Amino acid sequence: MALEPGSPLDDAQAPLRGGPLHWLRSGRVEVALAPEAGGRIAQMRYDGVDWLVAEREGGAAAIGWGCYPMVPWAGRIRRGRFTFDGTEFVLPANLGTHAIHGVGFSRPWRLEPRDPAAATLTLALPEDRYWPFGGVATQAIRVLPDGLQLRLAVQAGAKAMPAVIGWHPWFRKPDALLFSPRAMYPRDGEGIATLPCVTPAPGPWDDCFINDAEVVLVSAGQRLRLRADADHWVVYDGTAHATCVEPQTGPPDGFTLVPRRLGAGERLELDFVLGWETEIHAGSW
Repeated sequence: MALEPGSPLDDAQAPLRGGPLHWLRSGRVEVALAPEAGGRIAQMRYDGVDWLVAEREGGAAAIGWGCYPMVPWAGRIRRGRFTFDGTEFVLPANLGTHAIHGVGFSRPWRLEPRDPAAATLTLALPEDRYWPFGGVATQAIRVLPDGLQLRLAVQAGAKAMPAVIGWHPWFRKPDALLFSPRAMYPRDGEGIATLPCVTPAPGPWDDCFINDAEVVLVSAGQRLRLRADADHWVVYDGTAHATCVEPQTGPPDGFTLVPRRLGAGERLELDFVLGWETEIHAGSW
């Protein structure tokens, strides 16, 4: 389903077609961009091995494939409700009774001039009932011979705004996930993170964690090491075909749990670095 610029997709479980792919390459790494499908990375390939759930897999729901930016919020906003600067706002629900993953993953992004290994994508955020504050989101993507550097940013426009941003990669089910968080947000009866944080419980997970260490996925004789300059990570491994490992600047329902205010013109950034290696050479990088 092609989307016109600025039009919303209310149902996060609805199909979303990827549109034309734009490939970036360096060394053994190939990355396919799908700007029209929420500015997402449609595929990450290392040494011929595809790491992401593709559009045709997993039912191709808008929230269920590739690696997409979550902006200007990440995860669920409980019933779409939050208070900012003393005013209550209610955003449209797009997953059950909740608003999930921001407005960027269902809208076409603009692909700026690029070189063979790097690209920039931009999205003007709406100023309507789906997001009443405006602002601009930007992604910078650079492919390295054995890795990938991602930077996601959101900048407030003329209005102050709340913000939590993140990346949502749908990795094909790995052989192993190496992850040792130091704390966990417990979920309540609505399945949404709450405070205070607790000692991490055993998986399977659909949870937000506090984690300072790198996360490692092992698959097809390769290792993928994940690092970010934020300490919030959501891990979802409750499905047989995929595992999601999502760096975020704050938790789900972050506008309420850990509010962060951007003044007019202020900017929030998140860097996410992925590095591949074959298992025979596994070690630090």
